Amino acid sequence: MNLPDILVWSFLLLLLAAAVVLALLANRRTAPKKRGLSWLIFPVVVVVAITIGFAALGGWDTAPNSGFQVAAIALLILIGVIGGSPLVLIVLKLAGSGEVPIGAHGGILVGETQSRKQEQEILRGGMTIGFLERLAIIGGALVGQYAAVAIVIAIKGLGRFSELESAAARERFIIGTLVSIIWAAACAAPAVIAWG
Repeated sequence: MNLPDILVWSFLLLLLAAAVVLALLANRRTAPKKRGLSWLIFPVVVVVAITIGFAALGGWDTAPNSGFQVAAIALLILIGVIGGSPLVLIVLKLAGSGEVPIGAHGGILVGETQSRKQEQEILRGGMTIGFLERLAIIGGALVGQYAAVAIVIAIKGLGRFSELESAAARERFIIGTLVSIIWAAACAAPAVIAWG
């Protein structure tokens, strides 16, 4: 075994493990009026970018043994699944969609289009759906089944179709889905690049 390769890979695994912890912290929900910890996802994005660069430069092939690669992939899967939610929240805020009132079950509150302007909660369960969506996309990419992305989008679109009457719901749905897909693809990229 080559000592420099062991040191580089150990450092990479430590970075990825720290990114998992930061992604978990970024997912913590705080009181509605307080600032959350979503901003902790920024260093995680940097770690994923470093890992993509490492793989693109051929560093993936320098692993002392396959255990290092398996550990890196497992950590990237965790980062991909967990880290997408805070990233989506930040992008929604940057896009101006973060001001939509959130309901008791994590959905958004929108007024009905009928004469009675009663608010209803729609797009509930978005975080759980996002976790499953990113897991399916990363898993599909890792086994070379890129059609999984189309299947996930189709299932998600069909399942949410009746809730997409309001402009706020459509905007959040499209932005959230695209950010989630891009994040999942970025987290699968190092392995896909190395195996390509």
